Amino acid sequence: MSAPTVQSPTVDVVVAGSSDTPGTPPTVYRGNTRRRPGRLREWGIRVAVLAAAAGVWQFLTANDVELWAKFSTVPSVTEIADAFGASLSSATYYKDVAQSVIRIASGFVLAVAVGVPLGIALGRSQAASLSLGTLTEVVRPIPAIALVPIAILILPTDEVGIVFITFIAAFFPILVATRHAVRALPTIWEDSVRTMGGTRSDVITRVVLPGIAPGVFSGVSVGIGVSWICLISAEMISGQFGIGYRTWQAYTVVDYRQVFVGMITIGVLGALTSGGIELLGRRITHWLPRAEENLNEVVKPQRG
Repeated sequence: MSAPTVQSPTVDVVVAGSSDTPGTPPTVYRGNTRRRPGRLREWGIRVAVLAAAAGVWQFLTANDVELWAKFSTVPSVTEIADAFGASLSSATYYKDVAQSVIRIASGFVLAVAVGVPLGIALGRSQAASLSLGTLTEVVRPIPAIALVPIAILILPTDEVGIVFITFIAAFFPILVATRHAVRALPTIWEDSVRTMGGTRSDVITRVVLPGIAPGVFSGVSVGIGVSWICLISAEMISGQFGIGYRTWQAYTVVDYRQVFVGMITIGVLGALTSGGIELLGRRITHWLPRAEENLNEVVKPQRG
């Protein structure tokens, strides 16, 4: 006796026909509610793209191609790979990576802890918007890296200053995204909770926080990228350890292979942290419809 076939559940979304052609029957989008297949294929494409880029780089540098850019002065992929292998066997490399990760984690977590509550306050309170909101709008256009001299002057150590720069870099994207997400919430949601006897805390926990989650994670994703940029810049200026400091030191001694090792390390760490935040956001906002997952098949009706 053969086992029964289990089919994936589907959701049909009906879209009306085009207004330009009266009588056009609606189009039915039949989506699979389970995770779409092809993850392995997607990762294969990503790896292939990276391999192709590395192949082009190797060709240009190995043959000393000089077009608009002078690739004859740049190390090849194989030279960078050798330098990367040597770095992986050095304790200093891991110490620098750990130092940078600790710095960005400290500043970023602090930015989330301060930016989200303050963004909610700015979005819901006119008094907060007129007072704190005015100050933040004046300070926000100042680049975080421009605050490095101030941080060196007023903060007790360079380490605290670097964490402060990382905090500022992530703080404003998170603050602005949270504020806009709060203001975009439909007022009927809060009115419904109030009508059923809900308190202010019920509104915050049952309406505001779930409702702003997608917008907050958009700001968090932007914030982590800006944090890495400013962290590396701050380490180059006033750091004693870290990926940015080591990359700048390699540049000053004309060790371009180690410069690229630092750049690749920064890129990998940035991609990992951004991917982790995106994954966390998808887990927390799992109730959101995913267009790429739910609308993967179009069923066009036949005319009668």
